[in-house]
Amino acid sequence: MRIDELFQNPQPTLSFEFFPPRNQEGETQLFTAIEELRPLKPSFISVTRTGGGAPPTIDLTARIQNDLGFRAMSHLTCAGYTQEQIGELLDKAWNDGVRNILALRGDAAPGEQTFSVTEGGFSAATDLVKFTAARHDFCIGVAGYPEGHPQALNLERDAKYFKMKIDNGAHFGVTQLFFDNADFYRWRDRVQGLGVDVPLVAGIMPILNVAQIKRFVGMCGARIPEPLLVQLESLESDPASVHAAGVEYAIRQCEDLLANGVSGIHFYTLNRSKATVLISQALGMKHPA
Repeated sequence: MRIDELFQNPQPTLSFEFFPPRNQEGETQLFTAIEELRPLKPSFISVTRTGGGAPPTIDLTARIQNDLGFRAMSHLTCAGYTQEQIGELLDKAWNDGVRNILALRGDAAPGEQTFSVTEGGFSAATDLVKFTAARHDFCIGVAGYPEGHPQALNLERDAKYFKMKIDNGAHFGVTQLFFDNADFYRWRDRVQGLGVDVPLVAGIMPILNVAQIKRFVGMCGARIPEPLLVQLESLESDPASVHAAGVEYAIRQCEDLLANGVSGIHFYTLNRSKATVLISQALGMKHPA
């Protein structure tokens, strides 16, 4: 059930990301979306960090894997945990059969501008990767930032930091969302030029709502190319047209990535399936069982 085994196949991976729901309605929507995506035979499913009363991430990851039969990956962050607590979470994941961890530093706490280290915890994903690799024989994924991490001093320093995560035991990278493939190619060339030779999976978020995507890019430091932004703003009063334009843009973006040797496509689904199904079908992507 390890994700790194998938990359031995030359076919690009297809994966979906979900977040833990906070109520029964959200849970119904989540599992409906997962079942609607099942015919696409995803390579793996990832589950983001728990927050705000949602069920524990590792519990949900284990349920998706053990009950629904998907290869699954649990996100784990430094934020909010001591080293001892992280060790306990890793032990739980291992005992529940989860073999794939996405190791992340995590975001600043709500209301804070900068990340604060939990007393007795880790300050960086590099340390979390090393700790995770030593705890159990996990397959470890890490985040990459084609436009640079929002707190990176420059792109070269950010690339060196990514390499440190690989050197400390990570097996592959998944990028933050981006909308200009040239940013991804420059980042891939930069990290590979430093000696990184692990698979690099492109993170794609279909644009379904203009206000929503502006909020997301504002939080993560990504940018929307001006021609695309102008098009979306011209359609903002017509949600159906925004959805159609977002799907079409993602299709063209993914076609170019696949033509240029990307290791995989990772869709940020926001716990919805319609756009991801349309895009994946248009691309003809379906991972073999």
